[in-house]
Amino acid sequence: MKNVFMLALLLISSLSFAQIKVLPTTPLERLGRVGTNDVYVQKEGSQYTFFYKDMENTDDTSIKNFTFKNVDGDYDNLFKIIIDGFNASPMYDIKLELPNDYVWLHYTKATNKAVVQFMTTNKVTSSTGISQMMSMEDIKKLFERS
Repeated sequence: MKNVFMLALLLISSLSFAQIKVLPTTPLERLGRVGTNDVYVQKEGSQYTFFYKDMENTDDTSIKNFTFKNVDGDYDNLFKIIIDGFNASPMYDIKLELPNDYVWLHYTKATNKAVVQFMTTNKVTSSTGISQMMSMEDIKKLFERS
């Protein structure tokens, strides 16, 4: 009887450990940023996420984001689209469609200097957000370009 009890105890304890699985993870890499975490980019594998403090709702200190995978060099293409928008004459907003979001690149002149803001709308939740104004130098810092 003792042996049967011990065997059952060992079987149950080995099954309880078998319930835990170690899943493979992809390291998170923090890329460029503007200000003190006002806007920053995080990379996980081939996925890029842009985080920003929402300037639309000053009472709320929430962080908004938009994400996309780097398919066919989309990260570099986004940088090029933003930089080309600074040089466009006349300046106009650019609307981008991402898998889960719409992102408007809103260009304007502030104190004789061109600036851009991210304005986002989530396709599922319809939540919106607006980033701070960023100059061309800020965008280069964000994308870690010289």
